[in-house]
Amino acid sequence: MDSMHQLEIVIILLAAVLALTTVANKILIPYPILLVLGGLILGVLPGLPMVTLSPDLVFLVFLPPILWAAAYFTSLREFRRNLRPISLLAVGLVLVTTAAVAAVAHVVLPGIGWAEAIVLGAIVSPPDAVSATAIGKRLGIPRRVVTILEGESLVNDATALVLYRVAVGAAVTGTFTVGGAILEFIFAAVVGVAIGIAVGVLARWALCATSDGLIQIGITLLAPYIAWVLAESVHASAVLACVAGGLYLRQYFSSAVAPATRIQAKAVWDLLIFVLNGVIFILIGLQLGALRAEMPSGSLGPVLLAGVILSLAVIVVRLLWVPLAATLPRWMSSTLRARDPLPPWAHIFLTSWTGMRGIVTLAAALALPVTTATGVPFPFRAEIIVISFVVILATLVVQGLSLPPLIRFLRIEVGSGLEDEERLAREHSATAALMRLDQLVGEDWLKVEHVERLRAQYGRLVERLAGSRAVDGAAVRESTEAFQRLRHETLNAERIALIRLRNDGTISDEVLHHLEHELDVEALRHGIGERQVKRDR
Repeated sequence: MDSMHQLEIVIILLAAVLALTTVANKILIPYPILLVLGGLILGVLPGLPMVTLSPDLVFLVFLPPILWAAAYFTSLREFRRNLRPISLLAVGLVLVTTAAVAAVAHVVLPGIGWAEAIVLGAIVSPPDAVSATAIGKRLGIPRRVVTILEGESLVNDATALVLYRVAVGAAVTGTFTVGGAILEFIFAAVVGVAIGIAVGVLARWALCATSDGLIQIGITLLAPYIAWVLAESVHASAVLACVAGGLYLRQYFSSAVAPATRIQAKAVWDLLIFVLNGVIFILIGLQLGALRAEMPSGSLGPVLLAGVILSLAVIVVRLLWVPLAATLPRWMSSTLRARDPLPPWAHIFLTSWTGMRGIVTLAAALALPVTTATGVPFPFRAEIIVISFVVILATLVVQGLSLPPLIRFLRIEVGSGLEDEERLAREHSATAALMRLDQLVGEDWLKVEHVERLRAQYGRLVERLAGSRAVDGAAVRESTEAFQRLRHETLNAERIALIRLRNDGTISDEVLHHLEHELDVEALRHGIGERQVKRDR
């Protein structure tokens, strides 16, 4: 396929992504589901070229920024608070699902070896970070459920891919040791996290070393790819490297760049992730044509039936595991029961049902080696790929489409639960700004009327603890250098106060993101958006 033809296909895919997403928004269906269905239809239309998804393209081009962004917007405080349920899902459920799928596959696929069955189990066991984020938030799923689902999907890929690598090695070479698998998992996890934090530290240093907004945005775009390549080069977990790097950099990004850069970076990243997600999901649907060509004539029907059975196994295992993981630890520990009461059963069932598989599953299946060490074809390779595709469709499309009516049936109240934190943060940041005004009194560049205006506005805010912004619609629009400098000082004081509240766990990252964006917009309004943020004093 020549390069011009490839470019035409990319343009067509992007146009299809924009059109289908527009339709999805109008009919209130999560866009990933409609994109997969659209890809399925395009994949079976006669005359259209067959598009084959390269696993290298997915693992190196698509996943690093998607994982980095998902981790960046994950609240570290909420992640820590929910570490127990996240671990039980990301490690425990992956292991149980892999074992269950391997056992069922051994029955429904006569002749498949245990190594190949475990490979299949590892491929279909991890729910997808892209699917959880793209579908969960758009449906207004409760915040704690979203946190657990996102945390699970960020970590479980590492567990599943280590299992996958070990099982593929056993299928290719015929050798397997439990001790070696455990050591490989520990090495991959520890070294992957270390590489991610190291890349985050370097990215933070690079951001602070320049004040050029475009260069700073470029650094944030480059960092996930560096983390991924470094981790892959030493056979560590590239997934955990991106997750750790994104979590780390978020903690320092607020004080590393200017307000205008932060707004521009958000716009760039929002567009990038939207395009990557859109192309990924439509490519998943387009694989149907290529997968049909992989199967011998007449064998597709039995394999599709096996895929349906294994999809049911994946769903049932999760439906059984999540309630068990929620209740057993509390029954065994009265301290845990008192500290963290059992969530509503509606939330537990929603977590059980929301386990969409996605691009990691398909990419891992397509990345299977063609032959073993002896030169014979990899056993059941085509069947594993087709079954993985069926599991993706069953969990992403069927379960995804059922989520809106399920949420209505369960009568789940959707609310962020962050109103009190936001009110506290606004009051605290306004108080910090007033304290900064008091500290600046006596400076020779200061004008008394500017100080009094801002003091009155912040004072009114502290008194009424009201909603919209630290400075309301009647905010001063004076553009003198003295006022701009004073406004920069007060906004900087607010930002530092908010960061301190986030760092000590008083408010979540979600509240910080929201209020920080308001401060950035306020800085742009007064013409000081390009000024570098001052470091914490």
